[in-house]
Amino acid sequence: MTMISAVSAEDRPYEKCMRAGAESLTDAELVAVIIRTGRRGASAVSLAENVLKLSGGFAGLTGLCHHSIPELMTIPGIGRVKAIQLQCVGELSRRIAKTRARELLAFPNADTIAGYYMEQLRHEEREHLIAMMLDSKNRMIGERTVSLGTVNAALLSPRELFLDALRCRAVSVILIHNHPSGDPTPSEEDLLITEKIRMGGELLDIHLLDHIVIGDRCYYSLREEGRLKYAGESDVQ
Repeated sequence: MTMISAVSAEDRPYEKCMRAGAESLTDAELVAVIIRTGRRGASAVSLAENVLKLSGGFAGLTGLCHHSIPELMTIPGIGRVKAIQLQCVGELSRRIAKTRARELLAFPNADTIAGYYMEQLRHEEREHLIAMMLDSKNRMIGERTVSLGTVNAALLSPRELFLDALRCRAVSVILIHNHPSGDPTPSEEDLLITEKIRMGGELLDIHLLDHIVIGDRCYYSLREEGRLKYAGESDVQ
């Protein structure tokens, strides 16, 4: 087993961080600090480089948000403990990004909402449909994952969605879902679901303010694009 301490003092990630700050570390050095030890014949930095090269379409640091524990354990030198550590780092990065984005939330500003969910959803390999519940002052008072795996009108239950909205005493709802392809352009199914929820909400006086589709660092707002309006609102151009 090769410890980080076995690397020359000038190249040790710990010493480099103390000397020049964490921002001076390479991606591999940052990962090496997390996993701490290498294996026989390979330093922790070399092992970290192998982690960042792991195939599957998500190389580099982005892979930490995608690779499963069994996938990480296929790398020689990465056991269960190291795999768990790496997966937790990926989840931690997503939560930090979401916490920062929450501070900028403004309803019904689609840009801030997309920013809030971007890191959570753009890495997902299945579609997630989330409903945000808002009060009369457009403050978020609840959140529910409506469907997981596919956004399909046949699988979506407006009844369950609006029961949750009523429990929260919500007066409006915003839908958010992701496209694993990275292209946020809404499908016909997306438009069908949007209209289904909008019509059900109007009967209960719970307005659907927007349906935002998350892509890879981009989004599509049906409201901004003039594809959605609620009763009493003037036509969106």
